[in-house]
Amino acid sequence: AVTNPDRYDPGINRTYAEMAAHYGTAILAARPRRPKDKAKVEVAVQIAQRWILARLRNQRFFSLAELNAAIQVLLVELNARQMRGFGSSRAELFAEIDRLKLAKLPDQPYVFARWKRCCVAPDYHVEIDGHWYSTPYRLIRELVDVRIADKTVEIFHRGQRVASHPRAPNRRGHTTIADHMPSAHRRYGKWTPGGLIAAGEKIGPSTAAFFQIVIDARPHPEQGFRTCLGILSLARSYDNARLDAACRRGILIKARSVASIRSILKNGLDRGFLDETSDRSPRSMR
Repeated sequence: AVTNPDRYDPGINRTYAEMAAHYGTAILAARPRRPKDKAKVEVAVQIAQRWILARLRNQRFFSLAELNAAIQVLLVELNARQMRGFGSSRAELFAEIDRLKLAKLPDQPYVFARWKRCCVAPDYHVEIDGHWYSTPYRLIRELVDVRIADKTVEIFHRGQRVASHPRAPNRRGHTTIADHMPSAHRRYGKWTPGGLIAAGEKIGPSTAAFFQIVIDARPHPEQGFRTCLGILSLARSYDNARLDAACRRGILIKARSVASIRSILKNGLDRGFLDETSDRSPRSMR
């Protein structure tokens, strides 16, 4: 409940504070190990232990609903007991004093959400429960606060909401909004792994195999997309046969970058592969 136990300005758990604000409730933090700061609460716990828990201690329950039903019966009995010094029961005092002061419940019930402080990764995503959600790329390496609800993930930077995503059910995936991408990424945002590999097939089987290896090796598909598009751009300067031969050599030497394939072509290292027969499957060289 208390994240920073400062005597004068204690920090309150953000989820707890959010719930209190929703219901219009004040939170007053007490000092640790000072039961007299909240004497009425401590006495109420003691009464519940004596009059409810103690009477149920020898019973066995097989569901939470069954236990709650038994507690409810004893709670009604406890609140109906006359209190010495008051001449009234707790139920009577509640109806006479407290009920009149209560406000109506909000129209919408409180939705539980937890908060997490994250640093935006170089690929402008933050990790929540094994899934990655995008933020505006200008926030790379910035600290953001993430509100994680059952159906939504909201990202805040300096108190301002900068992104909102539907909560993804799967792990190890990415949820990316196109507007969050830098312009260089948007140019290939329309591509898919299958589309890039199909484009590689038009150049040759080794190019398609190289694309598959690159995409599989990267933690984020977009990182592989950039490399594949860089290889496709080399087709403007070299014919398909040479480019496919360079990719075949790249597979053999475990090259994974555009610079490596460009260097192979520039230095003519692909020419030794031009005359190889196609019975050697490049996919088997992975």
